[in-house]
Amino acid sequence: MHVIHFDRPCGRGAPTPRSVAGAAFCSRGGGTPPTIKPRITKPPGGVAFTLLEVLISMTIFAMAAVMLATSYLNVLNSYEVVSRGVQINEDFAFARQQVLNESDRKKIEEGGEFETAGGRRAKWSAEIESTAVADVFRVTFTCEIADPTRPEPERQVQSFVVLRPTWVIDTAERGKLKEDAKTRILEIQGKLQGGQKR
Repeated sequence: MHVIHFDRPCGRGAPTPRSVAGAAFCSRGGGTPPTIKPRITKPPGGVAFTLLEVLISMTIFAMAAVMLATSYLNVLNSYEVVSRGVQINEDFAFARQQVLNESDRKKIEEGGEFETAGGRRAKWSAEIESTAVADVFRVTFTCEIADPTRPEPERQVQSFVVLRPTWVIDTAERGKLKEDAKTRILEIQGKLQGGQKR
């Protein structure tokens, strides 16, 4: 919109107005035409957010940030648990290997303990039982690993069967088991031969 400026009122000898609208006003009657003020309009794209919209946006952002932080902490805790589980399993495997590599039965039944690479303390024990087969023993292996950062030690119990001729203490029992095994083999062979003849 234009603002019309007049130096003097319309009339004879009056200056020509600076717009067509002003000229039309003077031609209808004289007098001083009113000043036309421009209408101020807001430029497009300049609409602001209300306070309620800002608060809602901040609330949504805060909730998203909390959920993201919680997920990140859960991932870190999972990595820590997996890593710790791998280390504990390695300690158990090392203690079990000590039992399997030991040829002296008395030393195994006494048990043992050692310091792990991660600063933990491992203590193990083993119970050895004879089976119905000569030189074959059933071992009940128990191991506890104490971690200074944990309130209670990790405990694991395993049972397995091994062939260890050096663990034999009673040679008479060993001879009897071998004879029993030989007898059972002969009985099985006799049954098989009898079945073939039929």
